[in-house]
Amino acid sequence: MHRHKIKVLVVDDSAFMRKLVQEFLSENERIAVVGTARNGEDAIAKVRLLKPDVITMDVEMPVMSGLEALKYMMKENPLPVIMLSSTTRKGAENALLAMDYGAVDFIAKPSGTISLDLHLVKKELIQKVLHAAEASLPSQPERSPARIPVNTSKNKAEITDSKVGRPNQTIILIGTSTGGPRALQSVLSALPGNLKAPVLIVQHMPPGFTKSLAQRLDQLSALHVKEAEEGDVLADGHAYVAPGDFHLNIIQGTRLSLSLSKEPPISGHRPSVDFMFESASKLKNIKKIAVIMTGMGADGSKGLVQLNHNGQTQSIAESKETCVVYGMPKAAHATGLITYNEPLDEIAKRIVKLAEG
Repeated sequence: MHRHKIKVLVVDDSAFMRKLVQEFLSENERIAVVGTARNGEDAIAKVRLLKPDVITMDVEMPVMSGLEALKYMMKENPLPVIMLSSTTRKGAENALLAMDYGAVDFIAKPSGTISLDLHLVKKELIQKVLHAAEASLPSQPERSPARIPVNTSKNKAEITDSKVGRPNQTIILIGTSTGGPRALQSVLSALPGNLKAPVLIVQHMPPGFTKSLAQRLDQLSALHVKEAEEGDVLADGHAYVAPGDFHLNIIQGTRLSLSLSKEPPISGHRPSVDFMFESASKLKNIKKIAVIMTGMGADGSKGLVQLNHNGQTQSIAESKETCVVYGMPKAAHATGLITYNEPLDEIAKRIVKLAEG
């Protein structure tokens, strides 16, 4: 059935971690670990020699770090890289930086640099390697315009005073997974600070990483971006990122507000795009703009059906040519309910048109 095994190079400065990752990946019949490397420099040499299909690479290593090696590889010979990161704040920031440099995905080590309990993420590791082999790499020099800080002063007073809860209010709901941080950066950095709608975001990420994502997006966007908190009152020109391990629930009172839910994961995800969409589907007299971008799986498609049952919904799917993984948008298309199919750099323009319409 499969033409050849997926050749993987495992890069980590710990011999113990190299052995564990190699053992886990070798359990899958579609994967062949063709070699290991102990630092970034060693990895670059092994890539030339072994020509792997996918690399798993530790972020923090001596001689040459994973980030430095990644930057070099993406210039020299781009190929799918999955970063293994610690769950510290610095680890989260580095994981996001790695995605910016072109890594396809990352995995959080459960307990630091040497994780004796790495088996907890074994299934995720195997799944991400299988998907990485199919991934489209982001075209390189999109070291996006978001690099230039946009309106970082942000007229907070003006934004905070904006009212939500008026009749025909609009809310924007964005769902992403693999390749999402980079896609979110592209879209949010192109949205105006005076956007007449709040933006709710579900990005599949573990706890701790969503805060760093929100802070990073806040620096690069004219919107005020924050990690969502219990009781947040939704305001125009604000974006709220669902915290890792919590669903986003939208409450309709005199104003729209958020509550965080620990209800069970949906199809393995918490936060889940389906959960957010289904919650939004219950809102009365509110116009919804649903956006589904790059990611593996089908999260969001069931919720899209619910949103459409209740009317007042326009939807945008990222087109195949710009997706890192065309899973979630493909599943959304299969519902027959997508209103607009847009490449990544056109999504913000479409959102603004719909929000103003």
